[in-house]
Amino acid sequence: NNRDEAISVIREYIEIFYNRQRRHSRLGNISPAAFREKYHQMTA
Repeated sequence: NNRDEAISVIREYIEIFYNRQRRHSRLGNISPAAFREKYHQMTA
C-alpha cells in the first residue's frame, strides 16, 4: 500500500534526521545524539 509506505518513509526520516542529526538550539546547537554522548561522558 502506497500510504503505508509513505508513512514508513516519513517516520524513518523524522527518527533519523530530525530527531538524531538536526542541531537544536536548546542543546547548545549540537545534535541530540552528540548531546546524549556528551552527557554520558560527563556522568561516567
